[in-house]
Amino acid sequence: MAQMTEIQSRTWLAHRMKGTFPATCSTGKPSLPKAGGDLRIPCPVLEDYPTMQWLMRFRILRGIHKSFHIFHPAPRQVCRQSSSGLRAPRWSDHDTPEEFNFASSVLDYWAQMEKEGKRGSETALWWVNGQGDEVKWSFREISDLTRRTANVFTQACGLQQGDHLALILPRVPEWWLVTVGCIRTGIVFIPGTTQLTAKDIMYRLQASKAKAIVTIDTLAPTVESVASECPTLRTKLLVSDHKREGWLDFRSLIRSASPNHTCIKSKTWDPMVIFFTSGTTGLPKMAKHSHGLALKSCLSSSRKVFQLKTSDILWCMSDPGWILALVGCLLEPWTAGSTLFVHHLAQLDPKAIVQVRTPTFQYQKTPEETHVSRPCFCSAILSKVHVHQRTRVLRFSGWNTEPESLDQTHIKMSSACASQTSPPAPLGTGLGPAPGLTLLPSPSLRFPTLEHCCTGGEALLPEEHEQWRRHTGLLLHELYGQSETGMTCAVFRGMNIKLGSMGKAISPFDIQIIDDKGNILPPNAEGNIGIRMKPTRPPGLFMYYENNPKETAKVECGDFYNTGDRATMDAEGYLWFLGRDDDIINASGYRIGPAEVENALAEHPAVAESAVVSSPDPKRGEVVKAFIVLYPEFLSHDKDQLTKDLQQHVKSVTAPYKYPRKVEFVLELPKTITGKIKRSDLRKKEFGGMSSGKKTEPTPRLRQISGVPQFPQ
Repeated sequence: MAQMTEIQSRTWLAHRMKGTFPATCSTGKPSLPKAGGDLRIPCPVLEDYPTMQWLMRFRILRGIHKSFHIFHPAPRQVCRQSSSGLRAPRWSDHDTPEEFNFASSVLDYWAQMEKEGKRGSETALWWVNGQGDEVKWSFREISDLTRRTANVFTQACGLQQGDHLALILPRVPEWWLVTVGCIRTGIVFIPGTTQLTAKDIMYRLQASKAKAIVTIDTLAPTVESVASECPTLRTKLLVSDHKREGWLDFRSLIRSASPNHTCIKSKTWDPMVIFFTSGTTGLPKMAKHSHGLALKSCLSSSRKVFQLKTSDILWCMSDPGWILALVGCLLEPWTAGSTLFVHHLAQLDPKAIVQVRTPTFQYQKTPEETHVSRPCFCSAILSKVHVHQRTRVLRFSGWNTEPESLDQTHIKMSSACASQTSPPAPLGTGLGPAPGLTLLPSPSLRFPTLEHCCTGGEALLPEEHEQWRRHTGLLLHELYGQSETGMTCAVFRGMNIKLGSMGKAISPFDIQIIDDKGNILPPNAEGNIGIRMKPTRPPGLFMYYENNPKETAKVECGDFYNTGDRATMDAEGYLWFLGRDDDIINASGYRIGPAEVENALAEHPAVAESAVVSSPDPKRGEVVKAFIVLYPEFLSHDKDQLTKDLQQHVKSVTAPYKYPRKVEFVLELPKTITGKIKRSDLRKKEFGGMSSGKKTEPTPRLRQISGVPQFPQ
């Protein structure tokens, strides 16, 4: 898009602030009308009109100071009051309806409220990117566009209810259109991250027997390279400004599609979506979910987790390939009638995110608008950081979200979410930043409108909680879930925070700690996290592993679904995560969770990242072994002495029997595409070497530092 002159820019902004635009712009080209209702608002048209034309019908470009990468104050329609006290539709926790479809039951409900004037045409999706583009859609507009999408699937593509569609898109507006379009038609969509390789894509297409795929032009060649090996794939849809031979142009089809479509009357237990698991212990499995997953977000008890209102803005930064994106970036905010904010960045940039957050959700009061906006975010903003000469892997927000290697940036904080609806818990004082953490002065991290912050993926250290509170004035609320379950337990807003706990079960899930036979264990006893599935299967729990009855049977344990995660539950119902069942180390009769040792190692200034597994030992059967990635400045240290220092450090901060008797320094750890450490690969390396009598070669991504041997004690 051509740049406006300073005079053109000022003129355009003046019209925008007044809400008026000339019938034609300086280029002499007619402006496009805003769709989604009878009211048509002219929008500016600039030279070199972008090929993303159909989106311009729903877009209001905002000027961005690109040199500073920050936004102007948000328009008044985003900072708003609740629409006449309008409440989100809710269902009873214990009365599952026979039929449910999120598109017709929830989205069309809000669209109808807008049409009847019972709710203003307020923003449902507010999307921006780093290039200054912006999309803002009301529920009425989303309803229109997703009906068009549904017609594209059923008419242009010939897809039917029950067919499988692979969805591999980044955070672009079309992701939401495809998702809801599939829900309207009963097409089972299969999200995937854009980090998938050719092998990953082929496996997913073959295993799912997908008949169609929607992706971007950068992945089109990859799909083409494996398409011949995927016999069921017959339709390829491209989201791009450019056409490609053999692919349908998604944007052109949407533009010409009819907005008239009748949503299917789906049963609550009809299939809706498939999520591939992370594959930490083998090939990823297909966890198939029904429409009950969407229903769960509408239940009264589930609404208590975030307590969103129609006046709230929520920011969830999960990768679109994972279940948290569907729950946090669509079901949760739109059930409440809230605004979803999306900032599409090519790669994670904490400084840019912090700069966006403060000015984006500030506004100046006017005579017409004197209320205070109550934005609520589920985000991965950790802190504003100084640039360092070292690199660290960020533990990213939400379960199943990809970590990013932050070149030249050092962060040590899990992504977050917190609330000040209740007084801050006594977290202690005097805790300094974690080793290597450098923050700008705390006033720069104050977000006056931010109310609630959540984190998931890994348990936070107490000092990480304290750092976040000290620099932002907010508390962190932890979440837990899986591809099979969605959000399972959480620290609700207003709930007392017990540091290290994942909170309590989210109804209608009945969570208990069970043994291997499904028997419920007493409080504080270690066992498996179980979700009751008999006599009634709760909405939100996956149906089964597609085409894999053997694996489905493995996780059915008496009356419970066995998550495979180990934990304890105290007398008040708070859950405390210990680790995956197959990650637990049994050393001389002591059961040791890897997270306990890894958290202790993380407090040492030399440790950038670690993974702890069991290793064979002739006397003890198993011992704790730590694979450690060092910060660059410690690579030259004497490894024998460093090993002793690390072992002593672990003994000083946790029970002495948990210290790693074996230590191996590596350059990187083997991980899944979701960023989860593949401890199973490390265990195979250890026990494979024992069974064969020979030392095994490192796994493909596990590279030993040259000249650094293993140092057992």
